Amino acid sequence: MMAFLVWTLVLLPALSGGVLACTGTRGAVPAFPVGLAVAAADLVTAVAATVVRPSSEVPLFRGIGFGLAVDGSAGLLLVPVTAVVLGVLWFCATAIGPRESAARFTGLMLVFSGAMLGTVTASGLVSLLVCWEVMGATSWALIGFWWRRNTAVRAANTALLTTRGADLGMYVAAGSALAGGAGSLALDELPELTAPWSTVAAVGLVVAALGKSAQLPFHFWLSRAMEGPSGVSALLHSATMVAAGGYLLLRVHPLLAEEDGVAAATAWIGALTALVLGLVAVAQRDLKQLLAASTSAQLGFVVLAAGTGGVFGGTAHLVAHAATKAALFLVAGAWLVGFGTERLVELRGVG
Repeated sequence: MMAFLVWTLVLLPALSGGVLACTGTRGAVPAFPVGLAVAAADLVTAVAATVVRPSSEVPLFRGIGFGLAVDGSAGLLLVPVTAVVLGVLWFCATAIGPRESAARFTGLMLVFSGAMLGTVTASGLVSLLVCWEVMGATSWALIGFWWRRNTAVRAANTALLTTRGADLGMYVAAGSALAGGAGSLALDELPELTAPWSTVAAVGLVVAALGKSAQLPFHFWLSRAMEGPSGVSALLHSATMVAAGGYLLLRVHPLLAEEDGVAAATAWIGALTALVLGLVAVAQRDLKQLLAASTSAQLGFVVLAAGTGGVFGGTAHLVAHAATKAALFLVAGAWLVGFGTERLVELRGVG
């Protein structure tokens, strides 16, 4: 029963979203009611999983399995992630019309949320890699949802190529883990790797995380991703995709603790991102661009915490950022619909 709970948490939105995305125009009317029902059920499942803390592993190769587990750090994020998904879908029910492929939009959002939940609960590099890749692919489709706009297509491609380039670090980390003696590729075995494979694995994971979290020097893709619908921005840039990089670094903190140089470099990159992108946010005149720069800056504090050993503080900041930034992006979307502009100077008095 406990194993069934963790698989339901990930597969319920992933499978239902995949089916819904393939229904085309026939699924336009029931798309959001079905999506909201699935998201609500997944929120209930997340609460139960946080209490019960289930784990499960399916064997794939000799000594290597596909594992999911709800531990202390995962439990802190499951409820915020599923709650944000539910809130964003509720908002998008009126912001996305039937003529805008509502079924495809809702289905992609659910598949993305399932991949994010798999990333959060992954207990090994194999399950992490699979969910990480699905999350990247669906984020590309969501950022470029309005595919008839050239700017949206270019933004989606930029995000995909940038994050995919950084994601190669995770493959390097997996190969280094095998070479260094982590036969099962479990995350809790990484601190036991032998040198120099432990250093290579740590660097690879840091690079992959920095790319996903839009940290220097990968930060530029996030501002271009604002071409997607506001609901997509609210989901991807609050509790899910951008947060995944910071969360990964917090999860592999025991490995970073064994590599002082890598941990120090990670902390400095997070601090510089928080400073530089914070200044960029202050100078912005576009509402969504301000929020994008602010997102990179705030995730910089999480990366800084991971590099300095402040796991509890980094996790707390991650949860707080998920709630506040999702609400800010949804408000920005409401202002865009209501006033037809994102320019801050034209939003005076809207309160």
